[in-house]
Amino acid sequence: MCIERGPNRVLSLFQLIDKPILLNYNVMSEVAYFTQEGLDRLKKELHQLRTVERPSISNQIAEARDKGDLSENAEYHAAKEAQGLLELKISKMEEVLNNAKVVDKSQLDASKVLILSKVKIRNTANGAEMNYTIVAENEANFKEGKISVTSPVAQALLGKKVGGKAKVKTPAGEITFEILEVNL
Repeated sequence: MCIERGPNRVLSLFQLIDKPILLNYNVMSEVAYFTQEGLDRLKKELHQLRTVERPSISNQIAEARDKGDLSENAEYHAAKEAQGLLELKISKMEEVLNNAKVVDKSQLDASKVLILSKVKIRNTANGAEMNYTIVAENEANFKEGKISVTSPVAQALLGKKVGGKAKVKTPAGEITFEILEVNL
């Protein structure tokens, strides 16, 4: 068996075995920033999944198993699929929690736009005023006026002070916002 390496090199399997193989199973995950409130909400949801949802699905699987032949049991297969999806969700939430950092408001500069800043901006084209709180991506909720720090508007505002202007590229063209207020 031969394996291609580079544009003109072919190595045999035996040549590869002699060389150490480095596998990185501990790929660093992204740090997720939270307010204490957001972190507590995530912990509560994870607890709900572990203590209520997981046992419920286990019971569904047991009930479906008791009905007989598993090869033709749609309830059993649906419950097993739901269990797999739930375990995936729990695993992802645990990973987020393991990499979570709580943002301390007392350490932030209130004179410029940062994560957790409450910002009042005005669209310079039409004069419309908007109020947003810039939050971590997983805490964003547009109905509550919370926009993700990774959103184009937040990215344009970050680091700017009152009176500054931020240009945001949109599919409809560039929009300029003036920063009216910044609070923590």
